[in-house]
Amino acid sequence: MPSIIAVSQAVIDKGGSHMSRLQIDYPASLPAVLNVSAAEFEQEARMALAVKLFECGRLTSGQAAALVKLPRARFLLECPRWGVASVQWDEEELASEFLGLDQRSES
Repeated sequence: MPSIIAVSQAVIDKGGSHMSRLQIDYPASLPAVLNVSAAEFEQEARMALAVKLFECGRLTSGQAAALVKLPRARFLLECPRWGVASVQWDEEELASEFLGLDQRSES
């Protein structure tokens, strides 16, 4: 079985920004096994990485969207498909959002 090797290299994108590139080797048969094209598999792998980094709080939704070259709103709409909530609120944020809701419903 081939080894999977990740290599980082610096590149400059079309806009002149300095970027780094992560290359992951995978068996050529893998996309066929998954019944997708190589391009679809690679986009799915980029999306998986972006969603996981967003879920862990390592990237903002905007940063994750930029990683997969999607508009932020589209990225957020895709998150539930990956089992990740688009909005990540803690208990305090939820409580403050619904503060006073019980009082209004009783009126």
